[in-house]
Amino acid sequence: MQAAQTTIDPAEVAKFEAMAAEWWDPNGKFKPLHMLNPCRLDYITSQIAVEFDRDLQTDAPFSGLRILDIGCGGGLLSEPMARLGADVVGADAAARNIPVAQVHAQQSGLDIDYRHSSAEALAEAGERFDVVLNMEVVEHVSDPLAYLSACQALLKPGGLHLCSTINRNAKSFAMAIVGAEYVMRWLPKGTHEWSKFITPEELYRLLEQSGLSPVDRKGFVFNPVAWSWSLSARDLSVNYVTASVKPA
Repeated sequence: MQAAQTTIDPAEVAKFEAMAAEWWDPNGKFKPLHMLNPCRLDYITSQIAVEFDRDLQTDAPFSGLRILDIGCGGGLLSEPMARLGADVVGADAAARNIPVAQVHAQQSGLDIDYRHSSAEALAEAGERFDVVLNMEVVEHVSDPLAYLSACQALLKPGGLHLCSTINRNAKSFAMAIVGAEYVMRWLPKGTHEWSKFITPEELYRLLEQSGLSPVDRKGFVFNPVAWSWSLSARDLSVNYVTASVKPA
């Protein structure tokens, strides 16, 4: 059998391998994600609830749903999905992230299927999911269209794809690179490459080309005064998220 093609960028993987042990330190190198996570989860849970007619006020509202968290890192999104009752697979190209995620899930009493794998390998193996969480990954791959096509293949007909990334403009360079990496030192220098950032219009085109139908997009906006993140229907200038469905 021919090996699955991959869009994994070894240099990008190496960056996150070096930070693996810090995933669950809220004041470590992943502090920006810990700060953003409540806002991300608000969007993710509401989109899944609407798409699959689930009541978030009930116990285990995502019971019966199979969710893939691609680029799962240490499990910052996988664990909340499991707590909501979903059957969760967390996959990451960085091998060192997987034991970190596994140990934390065990300590939290959660049953999550973590794998050192890629979207392409999972798709070739015939894996299928109701939801694919694709958060802050597409700006780190070598071929965004091929990668998104693999994510589309991983969805069941009628499935939901949630994808967040960073816009490409002067503001995003100032905030996501200069601010986060050089001024605040939230992230190691070189974590992001501005040229790999993707505008919302570009991402919509890529999603459509991959066979998905975009249905929503929102901005994640940081307020430096309140020191918190919020969702915005208008401001997609730096961080943003999209929702797409696979035609039934």
